[in-house]
Amino acid sequence: MSVVVSVRVPRWVKERLERSGVNVSELVRRVLVEEAERLEEEELRTMLRRASEALRRSGISGEEVADLVRRDRESRVPGLRG
Repeated sequence: MSVVVSVRVPRWVKERLERSGVNVSELVRRVLVEEAERLEEEELRTMLRRASEALRRSGISGEEVADLVRRDRESRVPGLRG
């Protein structure tokens, strides 16, 4: 589902873009999607950094984490066992 977003810009900006053949709607859509994706990635990086710091403080080794993840996957996904 999509929503309508409107923006007010000076007339000369719209006219200049249109003279150059810029599809204003597509440009705005692309820029907004790219920014939303950038924000998502930034949030995920922050969450991963925090999780990494918490694991480091917990004293759990990387091998133990991998083993826990593997066991969890195997318990939830039929046919995944090796």
